[in-house]
Amino acid sequence: MLPLGINPVPIERALTTSATAIFVPFTTQELFQPAPALYYGLNALSNNLLMADRRKLKTPNGLIIGTPGSGKSFAAKREITNAFLVTEDDIIITDPESEYAPLVRALQGEVVRISINSNQYINPLDLNLDYSEEEDPVALKMDFIFSFMELAAGRKSGLKPEEKSVLDRCVQLIYQPYLQNPIPENLPILEDLYIRLMEMEEPDARYMATVLEIYVKGSYKVFNHQTNVDTQNRLICFDIRELGKQLKKLGMLVIQDQVWNRVTRNRAAKKTTWFYQDEFHLMLREEQTAAYSVEIWKRFRKWGGIPTAITQNVKDLLASREIENILDNSDFIYMLNQAGGDQEILAKHLNISKDQLSYVTHSGEGQGLLFYGNTIIPFSDHFPKDTKLYQIMTTKPDEV
Repeated sequence: MLPLGINPVPIERALTTSATAIFVPFTTQELFQPAPALYYGLNALSNNLLMADRRKLKTPNGLIIGTPGSGKSFAAKREITNAFLVTEDDIIITDPESEYAPLVRALQGEVVRISINSNQYINPLDLNLDYSEEEDPVALKMDFIFSFMELAAGRKSGLKPEEKSVLDRCVQLIYQPYLQNPIPENLPILEDLYIRLMEMEEPDARYMATVLEIYVKGSYKVFNHQTNVDTQNRLICFDIRELGKQLKKLGMLVIQDQVWNRVTRNRAAKKTTWFYQDEFHLMLREEQTAAYSVEIWKRFRKWGGIPTAITQNVKDLLASREIENILDNSDFIYMLNQAGGDQEILAKHLNISKDQLSYVTHSGEGQGLLFYGNTIIPFSDHFPKDTKLYQIMTTKPDEV
């Protein structure tokens, strides 16, 4: 081709600046990784597919954030479906609003409805003997039991040292039958702990037994049973919508412990575990569940886990210096339409330009910014509405 300025092709086409810019090198960032990468929409600038594998990130922890109606839950369901079909990984969902059951059932997963009137039970004292090759599984379980008792007692300041000592002594005793013969029938339940505490002479033991009484003999005895659901299914949804305010806190803590059991079991099998927590701000309201969540964000990667929090406001993640670690330790952030205050926080934290912020300002559903490692890409995800998958994934009141 010679620079003669002669165009022998008799075709002329007018292109706008933005359309022409696609053909100019280095002006558009792309994200397209090989299988088993998952689909995250189309690049809003080039219309190319966005395909990414979170497992390749330094920290695969993720956040899906956006105002109500921006498409948070739908984005989570699309990723869950994709991960279920493309990988062999396990997927666990905490569902405070009963939004995920239709999808989970369609994929032949297990929906566990935990409520006062439910006949599906999860035993808080379930123990995974493969928790660690080097450490005592019962000693590691104690962290959860202390948190459980703190919540049950309504203690903001934690348990007293003498209360912890009494609890530790009783817990060691109730797990002895299971350690000697590890069959499910030998796993203790809360009633076993209650009986042991009642047998102790210390006043602290009687106090802890009184705290447990409502969860053993009273109105909240939903957690005083052996587990009777299929916790081996690779797709599990814990529906806690019908739990009361007091029990919801304990329910979320019990589910987080169940997730730890699954993650540690999968680690030995070299299997990834995806964990989705919708309405994540509920986890951050209580000190115990917030501390457990921070621990998940810090340690999950080493155990082959990928946690994802779904919440409305990034401000919730700045409640304390400890909780702020969740934002710092997330290399995957799926940003949909953002409120004004949240835009400022994200722009400062992720170094987002004003031009990029326009994609999360008054944006439509399924439109926003994808932060992946050090890459920030505007995306658009218009899911076809004439599909069966859309019908079981949508949360719009007029479409459900």
